Amino acid sequence: MATVRIPTVLRKRTGGDAKVEAEGATVGEVLSNVVAQHPTIDDSLFEDGKLRGFINVYVDDEDVRYLDGLDSKVDPDGEVAIMPAVAGGAQRSEHAPRHLSAGGAGA
Repeated sequence: MATVRIPTVLRKRTGGDAKVEAEGATVGEVLSNVVAQHPTIDDSLFEDGKLRGFINVYVDDEDVRYLDGLDSKVDPDGEVAIMPAVAGGAQRSEHAPRHLSAGGAGA
């Protein structure tokens, strides 16, 4: 069985488990098996049968977007990692020194 690494933000959906064992020959099958074990994770991973845009999935450190997506092969002893995308930034706080704001020194 493959090992599926669950990110911290989704562990509440797996009963706190950081890793889940799941069967399947492809990423889609493995993730479907995870959903069968932990149904509440489904809406965090999928929308209309496709991976959500802010979810990245890796098979043995390879991004499935550059492989065959949900059809990417998974070895029986492989590892699938679910990683939420990280984006964004911080707005300048009114309490931050002015030299740290977007306008540069003394802006």
